[in-house]
Amino acid sequence: MSHPPISIIIPTHNRPHLLPRAVESALNQSYQDVEVIVVDDASQHRATLPDDPRLRIIFLEKNVGGAGARNIGTKAAKGRWITYLDDDDYLLPQMVELSLSTLEKTTVNPPVALISGLQKVDETGKVIAKRIPPTLCPQGDHFFLETPEPGRSFHTKQTLVVERDLILKIGGWDETFRSRVHSELFLRLNPQCTLIGLPKITYHLFSHSTDRVSGNYKLRQESFQRLIKKHEEIFSSHPKMFAEFVYKHAVKSYKMQQKKAAFIHLIWALKLHPPHIFLLIYYSIFHPFSTRFQKQFLTVSNSS
Repeated sequence: MSHPPISIIIPTHNRPHLLPRAVESALNQSYQDVEVIVVDDASQHRATLPDDPRLRIIFLEKNVGGAGARNIGTKAAKGRWITYLDDDDYLLPQMVELSLSTLEKTTVNPPVALISGLQKVDETGKVIAKRIPPTLCPQGDHFFLETPEPGRSFHTKQTLVVERDLILKIGGWDETFRSRVHSELFLRLNPQCTLIGLPKITYHLFSHSTDRVSGNYKLRQESFQRLIKKHEEIFSSHPKMFAEFVYKHAVKSYKMQQKKAAFIHLIWALKLHPPHIFLLIYYSIFHPFSTRFQKQFLTVSNSS
């Protein structure tokens, strides 16, 4: 294979029923000059995939986790640009075309990367959430710890299109994380490059009932603590958004029936920035359906 402009990397583990749709969405892009790399992370059952010269499959004998599989795919990629697709999600047909066109036309000084909009869909295909990224996250910022624009969400990290060499330069994905891998990567990526936000939907995040890493209660708590410990200095320099990040984790913990963890993190959030957290609590109780609260809430909740 020649060197296509972009490589689409799909890590997968034990999802032979979902993986084919992800692969087909990557191959069926309106911009056809792509490389698709599936990194099979020691699956017990292999999926039946199309016979396409643009598709490469790397089979791992030992499970290394999502971050490790992404690193292997990144090192193997031939494209200048790379993007990552979770095996249970899928790309819309113009994802690559829109992303590369925007990067080609931008007047923002390099290095740059791009994130675009996504929709969360259920098992019937119904759209249950829509997220549009911030317009611009300048180089030197710390992504979700900055104050967002109204109505914009930092939770479009799955749509990242970035130069392969830049990912390698910052050390790739941290393989000590099994959850919060995107949040951890972006805390190192944004200081090194400007992130352009494309207000177009390019990605469908599939909400389903089968197992997800984000649904592992113990792993979620461990990764949350690990993330803050690793980037303690950065979090401490953004007290308001740090407090909101902890508060949203408390809310999510409560919804996952982890009531002790929810209480501990609520108290922690209140200590970090009392005025902001009391405001969030006030809106959650008295104005839970207000546009203002929903926009604020959707900005930081459910971080991966």
